[in-house]
Amino acid sequence: MSGELVLVTGGSGFIATHCILQLLAAGHRVRTTVRSLKREPEVRATLKAAGADAGDRLAFFAADLTADAGWAAAAAGCDFVQHVASPFPINVPRHEDELIVPAREGALRVLRAARDAGVKRVVQTSSFAAVGYGHPQMPRPFNEHDWTHVDGPGLTAYAKSKTLAERAAWDFMAREGGAMELAVVNPVGVFGPVLGADFSTSIEIVKRLMDGAVPALPRITFGVVDVRDVADLHLKAMTAPEAAGERFLAVAGDFLSMHDIAMVLKNRLGDAARRVPTRELPDWLVRTVALVDKSAGQIVPELGKRKNATSEKARRTLGWSPRSAEDALVATAESLARLGLLKR
Repeated sequence: MSGELVLVTGGSGFIATHCILQLLAAGHRVRTTVRSLKREPEVRATLKAAGADAGDRLAFFAADLTADAGWAAAAAGCDFVQHVASPFPINVPRHEDELIVPAREGALRVLRAARDAGVKRVVQTSSFAAVGYGHPQMPRPFNEHDWTHVDGPGLTAYAKSKTLAERAAWDFMAREGGAMELAVVNPVGVFGPVLGADFSTSIEIVKRLMDGAVPALPRITFGVVDVRDVADLHLKAMTAPEAAGERFLAVAGDFLSMHDIAMVLKNRLGDAARRVPTRELPDWLVRTVALVDKSAGQIVPELGKRKNATSEKARRTLGWSPRSAEDALVATAESLARLGLLKR
């Protein structure tokens, strides 16, 4: 399938940039959308610094998840679409619809444009946030049959946005997808090498730990996966016949606590991680802080919960073989240091 034309949405984003790199390396021609074409030189420079001088094999289109303009032109003539763009702000939105509406309506805009353009398959980037939240304590690892309960207690706007956007995509395919196929990738926390200052919210966790910006660690756990492996899974889900109509969890191994992550950084990076804290915060203190800090309030429902998820389906069906969580975390910290994005 080398040489086919692939549209990647949200080309300035952390995951999307790595997807573009791998598509170019595989010989594909790539289009990508950005909200403003003023971002094109920056994205090209980032790709070039990562070893990909794309030239005319990469084209940019202006399109926004909140408007119809631009999507038909971006999708025209494409064989595949990787729909990666979705809002994921660091700060808590004033209203959940600030995330839900662009995520859900944006997914539908991309699917309609892809269907009308005769695209063979769309790979949509969803999230573990659409799988493992709003549940009581789960006695087994989460898998692709599980869905987040959007009416569950303490659910964040981001988790709702990813769940509702993915549900809307599957509903669209069942109702009016025609001959087009859909596959979905559901990553846990995405880490790995940062290519520029425009990185994902999950990267901020490692940055804050390395900067010593948090005095102690809340008792929460989450999954880790390297962005290079997420991009690889997108490519596999795009090309493998057996991926059609399937969702795939992307997780490198067992979930880690914040303390686990801190110790990985300290053990692997030595003096460079001297600011990383190892003391755990008592749950009552996090709950107290949450009364005045909305961002702290988002983690309160997860305090003390042990979660896990399995990527057995992606490994078995697509031959996916991710790097270890430890290597992903170390690559994150090393790239932040290399780019001068950590406090001196």
